[in-house]
Amino acid sequence: MQYDSHLYQILAPNPALVASQLDPEAFAKHYTAGSVRYYAGKIVFAEIDINYRHPYFKIDDALAALKPHPDGRPKATIFLSTYRVLEHIELDAIKRVFLSTPEGYTLALDAAPYDKTHEEGFLRIYAEIAPLRMLVMSRMDFPAFGKYITDPTFPKGAPKQFYTQIELDIEHFLEEFEDRPTMHAPIPGLHPSNLRAAIMELRADPGKQSKGLRLDSAFETIPYKLIRHGFMFASQDSTRFFPMPARAEIEATNYRFWRAM
Repeated sequence: MQYDSHLYQILAPNPALVASQLDPEAFAKHYTAGSVRYYAGKIVFAEIDINYRHPYFKIDDALAALKPHPDGRPKATIFLSTYRVLEHIELDAIKRVFLSTPEGYTLALDAAPYDKTHEEGFLRIYAEIAPLRMLVMSRMDFPAFGKYITDPTFPKGAPKQFYTQIELDIEHFLEEFEDRPTMHAPIPGLHPSNLRAAIMELRADPGKQSKGLRLDSAFETIPYKLIRHGFMFASQDSTRFFPMPARAEIEATNYRFWRAM
């Protein structure tokens, strides 16, 4: 039996470039439920143009070895690299991004121009996903943060970065915190008092551009429903944006994914 070949760039939980004969939906189910390498959680991956080549990766060798099992089952994975993967992927080779729930339900995102307008001085929270993984509060807007984190002179940056913005109504949070200091954390794993302290620190120092909130963004624990705008790939020269559909649209077109958001 003949199967189509695919190149997938895993972005969470572990960066990797993988060749596979599974379609995106089957690949997500294999990773979350069908592999002997146990993993319980969501997965985010991108489909890379099958014609993409870079000397850093032995793509032709991997595709030549991508053959079905003797019983006819498709070959699920051949790992090409787990190190410095995004750095060696051209952003225009990224076709689609797939979000998967722990149950293996997937949502496909297509690239689109970034056309959002931003309020000056507004504080935002970014979850870095790959290769860096910090949770950061910043006064920079979505594209500007990517430019900042990929600056070659920035000692805590990377040549390319995949990240997202987390939804948070800061004024509502501060009001609720004053009434209930023991409130439930609005972002999983981030103590409300630490979040408030970071907000106060940035507001008190207009010259400070960002504040680390957590060494690991723990993106796997953040519900998809907290994603604002979508997902961004960034380098110093370009960005590639994958917008998140409105929740009502997801409910209407992909109910199983919506229920697990």
